[in-house]
Amino acid sequence: MPVVIVAHLIAKPGQEGLVEKVFREAVPEVHAERGCSRYSLHKKKGSDGHFVMVEKWDSEQDLQAHREGAVMARVGKALGSALDGPPDVVVLEALPAGEPGKGAL
Repeated sequence: MPVVIVAHLIAKPGQEGLVEKVFREAVPEVHAERGCSRYSLHKKKGSDGHFVMVEKWDSEQDLQAHREGAVMARVGKALGSALDGPPDVVVLEALPAGEPGKGAL
């Protein structure tokens, strides 16, 4: 069963560039991880420091491997105290409806 994640991250003032840079560098490596169907960085429109990561993993096991993997350890270390608190992570359960390609991630 696929797992969809939406994570909100708020950069501390002056740390917005670092947060974006660290995640942009990590994205290609995460895309290569087993089970990664989507890992896409967004910025809240009109905000310099509010980032949203949308993720889709083929399984809970793949997500757990990602969380415990080297890439996320490196991201955590690089961001250190650049975030204004821990990420707000929401795990979603799809309720597909309508056209298959449009009704679910």
